[in-house]
Amino acid sequence: MARHKDILTTGEVSKICNVAPRTVSKWFDSGQLRGYRIPGSKDRRIPLNSLIRFMKAHQIPLDGLQSGQTRVLIVDDEAEIVEVLEKVLVEQASYEVVIAHSGFEAGVECEKFRPHVMLLDMHLGDVNGEAVLKLVRDNPDLQLCKVISMSGKLTDGQAQQLLHQGFAGYLKKPFHVRQVIEAVEEATSVIC
Repeated sequence: MARHKDILTTGEVSKICNVAPRTVSKWFDSGQLRGYRIPGSKDRRIPLNSLIRFMKAHQIPLDGLQSGQTRVLIVDDEAEIVEVLEKVLVEQASYEVVIAHSGFEAGVECEKFRPHVMLLDMHLGDVNGEAVLKLVRDNPDLQLCKVISMSGKLTDGQAQQLLHQGFAGYLKKPFHVRQVIEAVEEATSVIC
């Protein structure tokens, strides 16, 4: 399973930002865009998290980053649900999927995988869903990640409250797989 790129060339950055490669070089050379030069070469490399910070600081739309396969992190301690979700999301929607069975694992996977969407069970054994959302929101490198809550225990009113807290969506268990795909597509259709 291929991982997304964490380090970009000036050409890749120019496509993402919809500018000429020379413009990216000027941003780099002036110190506005952080990165490094390859030793023994004039080639520049820009870390993805540095690019995201730069784009936000200069109000450059982040939609250029949303290319390639959608990365989905499933965080749930119920093995049956995880197994079915992973199979369907990979086979029917062609998403890149990674699994975490606890809040701790979710944190580790977020750092490595940088998901576009996290499907988060609200009732994990080690941490509650609100705490995981806060960790995602507080991490500047995960600002593009949309968190969709999943639960079979919440009332409709409680589910609406989650949306006000910053969750991108809510799935009530048991749910149809089509609902999950629609929720992921809706969350990734607009990057704020």
